Amino acid sequence: MKLCGLQKTTLLDFPGHVAATIFLGGCNFRCPFCHNSGLIGNEAESLFSEEEILGFLKKRKGILEGVCITGGEPTLSEDLESFIRKIRDLGYLIKLDTNGYRPEVLKKLASNGLLDYVAMDIKAGRENYPKTAGIRGLRMKDIEESAAFLLQGTIPFEFRTTAVKGIHSLRDFIDIGEWVTGCPNYYLQNYVDSDQVLCPGFQPFSREELNQFLNILKPLIPNAMLRGVED
Repeated sequence: MKLCGLQKTTLLDFPGHVAATIFLGGCNFRCPFCHNSGLIGNEAESLFSEEEILGFLKKRKGILEGVCITGGEPTLSEDLESFIRKIRDLGYLIKLDTNGYRPEVLKKLASNGLLDYVAMDIKAGRENYPKTAGIRGLRMKDIEESAAFLLQGTIPFEFRTTAVKGIHSLRDFIDIGEWVTGCPNYYLQNYVDSDQVLCPGFQPFSREELNQFLNILKPLIPNAMLRGVED
């Protein structure tokens, strides 16, 4: 397991809880607009030992309530389950961020009672997924399996989509609405450029354009909302 980053306190990443966020290295996607591009390859550098992370969490007991595990793609780490168990033994709630490409890992963690909240990316409409994820031969059925599992309501979750001009269109959001109809928590986020983006040059949508997407989603996902978009 590559422990590549630690945000010691966040009020935003884990809804309703004060949390820390741990960034794991490695990813099975190559989304061209990825803003954590330094974490996706095998060259991602581990900056912390497991002992250092657990030691920090022991000291913050009573201050922090939860731990967010993100990446990269956390489900690629073979020792993810044992790591989560050690964190839960300290009394923390666990939120997992995932792209949903390893449904067997998601289901196992959930069935073992190791997850309190899941945030899964819905990258695009299904026809547009290979381009958006940046990989050929993408197995869409695996992503659909993860989404269907979460929609059963076994554990609290959210779906979220980062809208990127040049990648997404109205057609994506028509399909997303049909795909995850009735999702209790769906967030539409706007692309934010940075020097860490895998393929620079993309642009965000305007607030008006985002509202158009939201209006397409809301008839099928009434709780759909914008996140992190300034007025």
